[in-house]
Amino acid sequence: MTTVLVVDDQPLQRLGLSMLLEQYPDLTLLGEATHGAEAVRMTAELRPDVVLMDIRMPGMDGIEATRRIVESGERSRVLLLTTFDLDEYAYAALRVGAIGFLLKDADTGELVAGIRAVAAGDAVIAPSLTRKLISSFTDRHVDRTPEQARRLAGLTPREREVLTAIATGSSNAEIAENFHLAESTVKSHVSRVLAKIGARDRVQAVIFAYDTGLVTPG
Repeated sequence: MTTVLVVDDQPLQRLGLSMLLEQYPDLTLLGEATHGAEAVRMTAELRPDVVLMDIRMPGMDGIEATRRIVESGERSRVLLLTTFDLDEYAYAALRVGAIGFLLKDADTGELVAGIRAVAAGDAVIAPSLTRKLISSFTDRHVDRTPEQARRLAGLTPREREVLTAIATGSSNAEIAENFHLAESTVKSHVSRVLAKIGARDRVQAVIFAYDTGLVTPG
């Protein structure tokens, strides 16, 4: 059973999402929030598996609410929904700790699959946004901070290879096959990589890899 908190300032949008969740026995709606501050409070109280978060809301927006939820150490994972497919929103959202980003016009199957994937700890990013995020790194000047350089230097050669594979979209099974490792060994490598670079999940690891120049577009 996956529990969900819906956050949106539009009543019709909240109603639509609530009705959608009711159709699936493995998804349970815990509550609805109308703005970012309320989302932060209700996440702390209800501890949902997934927070379906709108980005543009009056007062505290979805990006700031996501940052506060992530920094609080809550186990809830944030899946952001928006009508705007602008890369600056996507990039800002992922940087503060969102694990997924979908457009509101996503079909029912894509949205439900996204909720389930995020609850399982996987990253979900709309394909159109993925292309924009990658292009935003093109021709960027890489200027590692001392802290980023320290964290990158702390990785073993194998861990750097694993991080590179994560950043280029490889799953644990694919990494295991390419490096001739057991999948359990890959999982251990991934966990150590995330801990050493200070990343909460694979999305944050991808951003770190691009930010530090370990991986470049193309």
